[in-house]
Amino acid sequence: MVDVRRVKLPGVGVLHTFVTDDGGKVGVIAHRSGHSDLITFADDEDGPDGTKVSLRLSEDEAHTLAELLGGTQITESLTALDQIPGLSIDWFTVDYEDYIAGQQLGNPGDRGIVGLTVVAVVRGESANPAPAADFKVFPGDTLVVAGSPEKVAKAFNFYRTGEKHLKTPVDAPPGA
Repeated sequence: MVDVRRVKLPGVGVLHTFVTDDGGKVGVIAHRSGHSDLITFADDEDGPDGTKVSLRLSEDEAHTLAELLGGTQITESLTALDQIPGLSIDWFTVDYEDYIAGQQLGNPGDRGIVGLTVVAVVRGESANPAPAADFKVFPGDTLVVAGSPEKVAKAFNFYRTGEKHLKTPVDAPPGA
């Protein structure tokens, strides 16, 4: 676990810093105005030859960098989960013509898909984890689901067409 130090900068925001395993020093200044500065810096111990780098990021750029840095770990975790026999994790992006667009999410079990879980609904830049049955789904939303490959395919078919039964059996998870 990395030890992060937090220092309030009056009138500016908050400085978060940590030391890397190889002795490098990294900091992020989260300004009250919304932008952030990603910095590496030298202490007095490093002397005049210490390298200093500063990069100003807009709020969107800071979020993107955080997603890129954290995304690898999330992707690796999901890939490991997806290797569990009988478990499929997949994403369904809702289009305007899909049956589920404009509808409440509902309970998959009430729709004949027992054993499927809607893990989250991603809308824009925010996630809605474990959404309730009355959560309304809109075009552009991405549904993150987990279940057996057959149940995921059945759910995707329902989300797209409103039909509760697949016309053809499924041998592989959607997107495989």
